[in-house]
Amino acid sequence: MELQRIPNGNSEKIHLENGIFDEAEQEEFLPHKPNGMKKIHFTDSEGKTSFGMSVFNLSNAIMGSGVLGLAYAMSNTGIVLFLCLLTCIAVLSSYSIHLLLTCAGVVGIRAFEQLGKRAFGKTGKVLSAATITVHNIGGMSTYLFIVKYELPLVIQAFLGQHTSSGEWYFNGNNLIIIVSICIILPLALMRHLGYLGYTSGLSLTCMVFFLISVIYKKFNIPCPLETYGNHSVNFTTEEDYYSNCFLMLFVFQTVYTVPILAFAFVCHPEVLPIYTELRNPTQKRMQAIANVSIFAMFTMYLLTATFGYLTFYANVEAELLHMYSKVDPLDTLILCVRLAVLMAVTLTVPVVLFPIRRALLQLLFPKKPFHWVRHTSIAVCLLFIVNLFVIFVPNIRDIFGIIGATTAPSVIFILPGLFYIRIIKDKPMTSRSKIQAACFAAFGFIFMVMSLTFIILDWVNGESRSGGGH
Repeated sequence: MELQRIPNGNSEKIHLENGIFDEAEQEEFLPHKPNGMKKIHFTDSEGKTSFGMSVFNLSNAIMGSGVLGLAYAMSNTGIVLFLCLLTCIAVLSSYSIHLLLTCAGVVGIRAFEQLGKRAFGKTGKVLSAATITVHNIGGMSTYLFIVKYELPLVIQAFLGQHTSSGEWYFNGNNLIIIVSICIILPLALMRHLGYLGYTSGLSLTCMVFFLISVIYKKFNIPCPLETYGNHSVNFTTEEDYYSNCFLMLFVFQTVYTVPILAFAFVCHPEVLPIYTELRNPTQKRMQAIANVSIFAMFTMYLLTATFGYLTFYANVEAELLHMYSKVDPLDTLILCVRLAVLMAVTLTVPVVLFPIRRALLQLLFPKKPFHWVRHTSIAVCLLFIVNLFVIFVPNIRDIFGIIGATTAPSVIFILPGLFYIRIIKDKPMTSRSKIQAACFAAFGFIFMVMSLTFIILDWVNGESRSGGGH
């Protein structure tokens, strides 16, 4: 594909493949004109993905395994505090995307790594690519951990068994390898991210079904939960049960809620690749996609957490689906919900893999045109590494906590703020927008330090940790 670009009135052709340009290292990016009259020329190609498909892809990127732990997070904060925190994180995520899109418009390229290069040189490019890689590998690992632990339980329920009989198809390690080869890898080999809009739509439909089931179960499960059907459940007394429903709550585990919620809205590595493949791309159009996606996930997160919490109150665990299994292990509806959640997280993995591959291509092969061998090899290697990680690490929660406390604030707060300060040259440092960006980045550093401090203190004290999913 060729894209005609006219810098300074001189014609020049740049060969593009898959949004990666072979002269990326030597490009002189086109800035905004102060009067805003000249249309920005991007050095990457314009895609063909519709507005709706882009919303599906970005919403799918936002939606993570942490949705299963939001009810537990609410039990550590209370309803009102949770709502305040969720709203703040959603608004900050939208503002962060605004900073990224503004920087992309000035630089003229829709690649996270190239923003890092323009802001801080080669070091910034390497740091940006490494941050995206580590963060998304952590995200892929959490999705496959859900497959590892939930799929054997689903198979057991379908076969009417309460315990594993030792067959190979009850082994979670075998199952994640099969799922990775048969489902994830073929989708990850798609050349363009826009093609995954249909699978993203299916994934979101599965999560809507999960939400409807949580709401239904709130009115279906008797309170307090002493018995349900023929299954005895040992919960607290009715008086203690209702006394543990809070509007505002501050406990030691409350400090984990902010990292969980921050991680739940991380979609920034996917924003610029989706922007690249958007039909008729403009900053306003892409910001609208981001706002719609964030609002949709905000609504889903809030309803899931609220109805899950109001069903079990202080008894809710880090894995919401486990609570319903305690009530009735063979409940047909919950079995279908488990299957839907498994489908949703499985179909999300390829969407998360795309930004990692793009980051590695920008870092290792910046001048190379698209090649299927390179495209396929990176996908296979990434899935191989993630599978090894999930198989041999017995408990990913601590590692996931570290990744979430470091890469999440970097991607949401620190890097977008620093990019804006360094790239936007036509505004002084004392301008309102740059002061806001500086405060935004500073908040990210504070957030990172506080999160790591509390996690380390929790390890030292040996107290139980709040979960945001596997």
